Amino acid sequence: MKILPRSAFGQTVLLIGVLLLINQVVSFISMSIYIIQPNAQQVNQLLAKQVRVVFIDIADEAISPAMGEAFQRETGIGVYREAAAMKLGLQDAIYYAFRSEEMSILLGGPAEVRISQGDEYLFWIRPPQAPDYWVKIPINGLDEENFSPLIIVLMILGILSVMGGWIFVRQLNRPLKALQHAAHDVGRGDFPEPLTERGTTEIVAVTRAFNHMSKGIKQLEDDRNLLMAGISHDLRTPLTRIRLATEMISEQDEFLKEGIEGDIHDMNNIIDQFIDYIRHDSKDKAELADLNVLIDDVVQSESMLDREIVFNAELLPNVPLRNVAMKRALANLIQNALRYTEGKVYISTSYDKVKKEVCISVCDDGPGIPEVDIDRLFLPFTQGDLARGTEGSGLGLAIIKRIVDTHSGRVSLSNRTEGGLRAEVCLPLIHD
Repeated sequence: MKILPRSAFGQTVLLIGVLLLINQVVSFISMSIYIIQPNAQQVNQLLAKQVRVVFIDIADEAISPAMGEAFQRETGIGVYREAAAMKLGLQDAIYYAFRSEEMSILLGGPAEVRISQGDEYLFWIRPPQAPDYWVKIPINGLDEENFSPLIIVLMILGILSVMGGWIFVRQLNRPLKALQHAAHDVGRGDFPEPLTERGTTEIVAVTRAFNHMSKGIKQLEDDRNLLMAGISHDLRTPLTRIRLATEMISEQDEFLKEGIEGDIHDMNNIIDQFIDYIRHDSKDKAELADLNVLIDDVVQSESMLDREIVFNAELLPNVPLRNVAMKRALANLIQNALRYTEGKVYISTSYDKVKKEVCISVCDDGPGIPEVDIDRLFLPFTQGDLARGTEGSGLGLAIIKRIVDTHSGRVSLSNRTEGGLRAEVCLPLIHD
């Protein structure tokens, strides 16, 4: 499983997020080193001086209660024995090793620092001058919540920066997304309107080049269609004359008439295949339809009296179909199976929930084809092995593949283990 995104959009947003995270961490460390830590050291030095003031003239551990009360009244600093300190909140105070070590250095002996937070922010210090006593020193304006606004501001700045980067990259990639969809359309034979040239200069240049390429391809397509239409018209006219001339052939030359009419029929079929191959049925828009219904219509029209077509239909979801084009593809598949075999033809449908696609399978009991010839059969003007016949122009499978490609699907051929050939067409539920 790939964790890192592969798209330029995802990689750019991830890069911005990582850089912002590094910036926030460096900023927090810098503030800790240059602001928070010096402030903590200043507080410790102030506390150490206050502790020294408490014990400035005391040579032993005995402290005058009157002096302690007076000192506490004037400064708020209290000196208590441990039992009394426990009752006043020492038991809820948290021990800080770092402050204790620093306080020990400042006071010249082992000291212990604890901090409690209630109505007041209290420092409890056990000084080396009087290990049996605890000095309570209240500090105002040093609440932990004071750091929350800073953290919130840093988080807001990070979120806003990521959102800004996301919007920027999204705007940058929007023309590329439109270019991707347009390229898919051109690949299927649909020529969209020229794309709007927007974005950075590089993207504008690519869009302009794509529009120029699309226009050139469309012009070539139009010229080819016009050429084929002209050839078709120019060929069908003399073929019609030849057919009329054959009607005047005497009965003694009836065998010549049948041969000529057969040749005319084959030539008309070849011309029709040429036209089917070059056209994309661009006016035939894809609409959601039941593939089983479409197959049933084709089966009914292709059924022969002496041949049996077995159709097993599985319940399918609706799929975007160009009805005219897909009917032509299905008809070609069935006609190939009927033309090159003598047994039954089996048609079945299935739905792959994982791949989100519906599949059509057309099988026959014929001799099959060599494995080495399977891939090249989809090329124009290519025919299979002699075992499956040689009539036609070799455009049947090329037409099928062209139609399936316009549906963003795939078509494949394979030899069946029990004998015969299997042709499978799979169509996605949603076009790319």
